[in-house]
Amino acid sequence: MSLVLPGEQVTAQHVNLKLGPGLLHLPLASGEPAVVSTRAGEVKHSANRNKWWIEGNSRRYVPAPQESVVGVVVARSGENWRVDIGSAHTASLDGLAFEGATKRNRPNLKVGSLLYARVSLAHKDMEPELECFDAQTRKAEGFGELKGGFLVQCSLKMCRLLLDPKHFLFPLLGARFPLETAVGINGRVWINCKEPRQTIAVARCIEAVDPDGGGMDEVAVKKFLATLDV
Repeated sequence: MSLVLPGEQVTAQHVNLKLGPGLLHLPLASGEPAVVSTRAGEVKHSANRNKWWIEGNSRRYVPAPQESVVGVVVARSGENWRVDIGSAHTASLDGLAFEGATKRNRPNLKVGSLLYARVSLAHKDMEPELECFDAQTRKAEGFGELKGGFLVQCSLKMCRLLLDPKHFLFPLLGARFPLETAVGINGRVWINCKEPRQTIAVARCIEAVDPDGGGMDEVAVKKFLATLDV
């Protein structure tokens, strides 16, 4: 485990290096480029070491390109929508930023609609921009309006844990009853189950496993589920 403070240099190297939240390319005094941390936390990287980021306990989400988020439509501005993604500023979503969308055929989103979207542009001096299709395939790939279901708020660290395919929670719950989920890196999880009691159980389990909450492990969650009527 490697902990860093703002301004410290991080030895992140890869041919196709991609920097996530908390890291920035800055030139040194010698003129050579370097990767510098912009926040305090633990240095993390993907298995093939091409993606690096700082894992902290930040309460507010800071948008980064290509991250998946769950947003709420708060207003319409011409042919665009304003979407709350939990960051300092609302994000902009173009009416054509959907699979197969045209000027005559576009989604009919209303204020309060939930969206699963991808951050296409994130800059400190500009408002974030969203798209509801995959950057490579240009297909929806699960992005778009989320109909029905229930929205759960949790810590940013919990969302990163849930996005790990090896995490135990969703496979454990999915073995008991069918469920749909959409995990945003911005501290929001959308869940959809057949029965309200199942939805409540999933929400309570997420809160219990959250490091900022109960911090339960797999054994404790199994015991907790045994007390619920699911």
